Amino acid sequence: MAQILGATVLLTVSLVGTNTALPEEEPDLPQYRAPQKMTPRARLGGSLRGGEGEDPAVAALVPDHVGITVRQHPALNWFLSKHTSLPITFTLIDERSIHALVERSLAPPHKAGVHAVKLEDLGFALQANVQYRWYISVIKAADSPSQDIVTGGMIERCEFSECSILGAMTMCSREAVIASAVKGFWYDAMACLCDLIESNPSDTGLRKQRAALLRQVGLHDVADWDLAQSHARQR
Repeated sequence: MAQILGATVLLTVSLVGTNTALPEEEPDLPQYRAPQKMTPRARLGGSLRGGEGEDPAVAALVPDHVGITVRQHPALNWFLSKHTSLPITFTLIDERSIHALVERSLAPPHKAGVHAVKLEDLGFALQANVQYRWYISVIKAADSPSQDIVTGGMIERCEFSECSILGAMTMCSREAVIASAVKGFWYDAMACLCDLIESNPSDTGLRKQRAALLRQVGLHDVADWDLAQSHARQR
């Protein structure tokens, strides 16, 4: 935990030279509506972290407030700008404590793109109405935690009736992405969308949907990367 708190915040970088804009009118693009209960500055870093020289840049795919989920075992998505052989760790803490609830090394290979930490695979379930912080750390030097490249966000599982209704939607689909986003359930919308893209990597419409969500929370660099991938597949 001390390693995370002592980590140096590095420069924000851009992955794509041109800023590719989304079409203004696409009715199938999800619209994220942030919940009324928000904690500002919950995301660690405004966008990509790192990226100097040979270092990779990382970004938690989260809003800059506490993101909501209806799942006990949600997936936490993050982005890596380039392949790296450096160790990468995941840490989860309860806001009520300074001690890590989960601290794991992520198995290589660490390739460029969007990744997911699935809490079900780690055997951890979120309690309702408890705020958690999570971090992804790229370890540059084991004996110098201040050099770590760190990103992260906050998550809370809700237990209201509306959450229970959406939680009953077990199928991941484009419709579920749109429904989750408009209800303010960021983690569920993003995780479903990432799963759909992984299953359908050549579907450019899904990448446009993800880019739209990322732009709405200020993650323009990662959105540009997604659209660049979409354009590359169309050639």
